[in-house]
Amino acid sequence: MPAASSNSTAAANPSSLHPASSATWSELFSGRNGWRALALTGGVALHAVNVHIVTTVLPSVVNEIGGLDWYAWSTTLFVVGSILGATLSVRLLARLGPRGACLAALVVFSAGSMACALAPAMPWLLAGRTVQGLGGGLLAALSYALIQLVFAPRLWPRAVALVSGMWGVATLCGPAVGGLFAQAGHWRWAFWSLLPLAAVQALLVAVQLRPAAGVRHERPSAMPRIPALQIGLLAASVLVIAASEFWPALAWQAAGVVLGLGLGVAATRIDRRAAVRLLPAGAYALRTPMGAIYASVVLLLIGTTTEIFVPYFLQLLHGHSPLSAGYLTAAMAGGWSAGSLLSSGRSGAGADRMLRAGPVACTLGLAALALLLPAPGRFAPGLEMLLAAIALAAVGLGVGIGWPHLVTRVMSLAPAGQEGLASASITTVQLYGMAVGAAVAGLVANAAGLSEPGGAAGARSAAAWLFASFAFAPALAAWLVVRFVAARRLIGVLKQPT
Repeated sequence: MPAASSNSTAAANPSSLHPASSATWSELFSGRNGWRALALTGGVALHAVNVHIVTTVLPSVVNEIGGLDWYAWSTTLFVVGSILGATLSVRLLARLGPRGACLAALVVFSAGSMACALAPAMPWLLAGRTVQGLGGGLLAALSYALIQLVFAPRLWPRAVALVSGMWGVATLCGPAVGGLFAQAGHWRWAFWSLLPLAAVQALLVAVQLRPAAGVRHERPSAMPRIPALQIGLLAASVLVIAASEFWPALAWQAAGVVLGLGLGVAATRIDRRAAVRLLPAGAYALRTPMGAIYASVVLLLIGTTTEIFVPYFLQLLHGHSPLSAGYLTAAMAGGWSAGSLLSSGRSGAGADRMLRAGPVACTLGLAALALLLPAPGRFAPGLEMLLAAIALAAVGLGVGIGWPHLVTRVMSLAPAGQEGLASASITTVQLYGMAVGAAVAGLVANAAGLSEPGGAAGARSAAAWLFASFAFAPALAAWLVVRFVAARRLIGVLKQPT
């Protein structure tokens, strides 16, 4: 079903906000749907495996080529590149079609992986990570956009949950690949190992998304325009926040954060009046359902970016090997995947409960990490590891159980004529939240002593401040969800009069 038609139906019939009740997993995986689902989600799986590989090997990378001060920049620049990729995905899809766009994204991702594998110093690695992020952003955004092109609306929540569930695949593969190569002293091969996976995914896309397989695409007469000014301001916003950590005084660092956030606000003001928009109408007003949903997504994703420092804390403070630290860290993504898959079949009041409970679980998980990670030896080693895994999983679970319903509502509430924009914007908003979170995480960790005085004392201080301060983001999301998203009065507004 064409994207415009399917979304218009959803907007006209609000009961389609919860279409999962009429769809089953077997329907999604049966026949041609199953192969198409694999073609869409394989790129996300590759992107997710890469994220866990890099998270696991990064402590080994800085030990060999240096750059501890730039630790968080590996994620910051990766996510900035992903924002650019997500934005360009609309134009790439219009020009090349589903198959061509996915193949182009895989080529860019592979080029970035090769650059990282060859990096002689941190600046080279950061450049490679930026290119990797560009390709990863394209892959992620295309996966969401193509859901509407290849599946019926009743399958959307299941398909969204499946895309999110690919992070579960990453929790099995990413830490193993990164940890084994890091422990063997060959972290570069962790990046090389991504290339055969990209080749297999390219073959699957070439076969399953070709026009002869029923995935047809009509090239529009005019190519979609890119909101270059808004994207430039968002990228500048993240980079200014990240660069604030290098100012010597705390007051100057705070000013840098304010300036960076101001650039983000300026981007929203321009986007409201722009002919070519980055987000659909209603996305910037917290009093509207759409605005509350987008704000909740940003706040939840900010909370999860603390993950980038977890392997470093586990290895330095708790004595874990790269492999065990990688798998413990992956508990966060595993919780996200499990929560998303388990909650995707909920509808009505059940979906509302998932939306309310998610941010609370995320907040509690971060608060627990603020107590556990800075203080090794407080519990027996086995119990300490179990508690850390539960806390990390709780952070991911909190995002995952609400994610299918947040995304589905964005797609279903999109104004007429802005359905494709709403689909692409999901990834843009998600990545901006991650980018801001990574930038602020680096600022907080370094200000708390990660690099100066450094060592175990600096890591303990950084861990305590990082997780405690970041717990406020999902707590604010919990307030938004209760007040604007999951409240029964909102559901009443969304339902058609009887």
